[in-house]
Amino acid sequence: MFNKSRTDVISWFFVIGVLLLLLEISFNGGGPIFLFIITIGCIYFGRKRYHRTTGKVLFWFGTIGFIFTILNTVAFRFLLFAVLIYVIVRFAQSKQQPSHVKPDFTEKNIDVTEKMIYRRKPLLQNVIFGRQATPDAAYEWDDVNIQCGISDTVIDLSNTVLPKGESVIFARGFIGNIKVLVPYEVEVSISHSVFAGSSEIFDRVEDRLWNQSLLYKTEGYDGASHKVKIFTSMMIGDIGVKRI
Repeated sequence: MFNKSRTDVISWFFVIGVLLLLLEISFNGGGPIFLFIITIGCIYFGRKRYHRTTGKVLFWFGTIGFIFTILNTVAFRFLLFAVLIYVIVRFAQSKQQPSHVKPDFTEKNIDVTEKMIYRRKPLLQNVIFGRQATPDAAYEWDDVNIQCGISDTVIDLSNTVLPKGESVIFARGFIGNIKVLVPYEVEVSISHSVFAGSSEIFDRVEDRLWNQSLLYKTEGYDGASHKVKIFTSMMIGDIGVKRI
């Protein structure tokens, strides 16, 4: 049921995206689409050369241009108007049919020996802009699940002790680079998806990736006592997995 629901949502997003694209082309032709390609290209090449002044200028020019291009499209205004109408309709319905919540005062059997749930701050946070990395000093391992906007992420596994079994890293981003440093005694499985970028996974380098998915697994992964499974996906950026 969950998979079917998720598929329906993705299908609806795809249909709406196609309709908005056709709407934009019918009003403004291919001009905005060309500007999207130009600004995304500026962001990508500016990010690659961000250590230089020209790279910074190119990156921020592309970012600002991308935002303004979206705001000036007919499709964005139409979508904003549709969201506003939806909010007004939902608000009107809630006024006509308010929900009633009744507290339940019946006695229930409570297990007084139930343990408290301990929540600690995760190693890495969701970020929109910037760079983040695992601590330089020794740290306690916890599985990673993050989403990034325009940022670089470095995950160094040499400063922690991985538990027995399979550890997991989920990292999803829009624009940026992801680097994972893995000790030699740890086996690795990698699933990577990218629209435009490059990859350097151990001794295998691919400079140009266009809308591709990559799958790698070290030879002794299945029978290893310590192993890490890495899932990464991004719109534009590079993935690097190295031994340390």
